[in-house]
Amino acid sequence: MNFLAHSFLSFSDGQIVGQFLEDYIRNKDRFSFPKDIQNGITMHRAIDTFTDSHPAIHEAKKVFSPLVRLYSGAFVDVSMDYFLANDLTVNSLKGWKSHSQNVYKVLNQHLYLFPENFKIMLSRMESEDWLYNYRSDKNIGFSMKNVLNKAKYLEKDIPVFEAFSENKKFLKECYDNFFQELYLHAKQTNDLMTQF
Repeated sequence: MNFLAHSFLSFSDGQIVGQFLEDYIRNKDRFSFPKDIQNGITMHRAIDTFTDSHPAIHEAKKVFSPLVRLYSGAFVDVSMDYFLANDLTVNSLKGWKSHSQNVYKVLNQHLYLFPENFKIMLSRMESEDWLYNYRSDKNIGFSMKNVLNKAKYLEKDIPVFEAFSENKKFLKECYDNFFQELYLHAKQTNDLMTQF
């Protein structure tokens, strides 16, 4: 999953930090953080493992894999954030705004834990309010362009956003068949981590 889902599936401020930190640390270093941040790192991994093995995600990847092959998962992650941002059964528009502002605040309070490239990205994320604005086609198109630009072995003009737009109904069905199960898995993971 992408930034919005990882932040939404955090059950404390420390878990938000850990979920974002996971991409920047070595496995052996995870135990050097407070327990709550360690739980966020564990949660990030549990979410990714569950997502990668889910049948609905395998179906969603078929939209992008003819264009981007092994990178299809990255574009599915961005797509799922779009549908989550538009899912008012899990949060209202006001709630999403409040959620995004809290995530930026928490991450800024813990910037000392992150490398310089994350600090630069967070500044842009906050100023452009990526988390809240994932709801718009324009911003999802921008996010997909970002993924293309970062990918070493992909041409930069592959029509991934067009594939997203043409298959939006199918991708929404994949989201509907997936996200509630992911939420329940994250909640169970949290309950197990925090009972000790």
